[in-house]
Amino acid sequence: MAETSAISKIDTVIFDIGNVLYRWDLRCLFAKLIDDPEELDWFLAHVVTPEWHFQHDAGRPFADMVAERSREFPEYSNHIRAYSRRFPESIPGPVEGMLDLVRALANRGVPLFAISNFGAESWAQFRPSAPIFDLFSDIVISGEEKLIKPDAAIYELALQRFSRRADQCLFIDDRPENIEAGEAVGIAGHHFTSATSLENELKALGLA
Repeated sequence: MAETSAISKIDTVIFDIGNVLYRWDLRCLFAKLIDDPEELDWFLAHVVTPEWHFQHDAGRPFADMVAERSREFPEYSNHIRAYSRRFPESIPGPVEGMLDLVRALANRGVPLFAISNFGAESWAQFRPSAPIFDLFSDIVISGEEKLIKPDAAIYELALQRFSRRADQCLFIDDRPENIEAGEAVGIAGHHFTSATSLENELKALGLA
């Protein structure tokens, strides 16, 4: 939650993407490939897991990850390849109310940016389907920079790229550790739970 004393300073909004602007769930892809619920649960806990995926967010190429994992689980090699080829199917759509809120901010002239833990190749697959990002002045993608939240370096890079001071910005993320890391470099944070609660904070800051 941004401090009241910061209200007059904050004029810029920085968004996370996954589970803030767009839903992300590996199950949405692999439920199409694995019919048995118990097998699907096992697969997502042991083969294509969020923790394994985060290597891609940190900059590791799909090809290296897929080859290595396929050697570990050869019976699932086709599914593992699907992870790299069909990644956008793990993004079932926008978070309710958020794209309208982004458009409203843009219409008010609020500068919009993003810092996202997102693989470079998966971002290249997904970005063309999301024209909402045309409203953003710049987006820092972890896989492109090989820096990942909550590393302080990605926030410092973003501020430099965005030509913004930390105290100008509100950073919105669904993970508390990422908010805390932003606050440690001076960026006010909002722990995202819903479009409604975010809109209330933006109104309190005079941005919405």
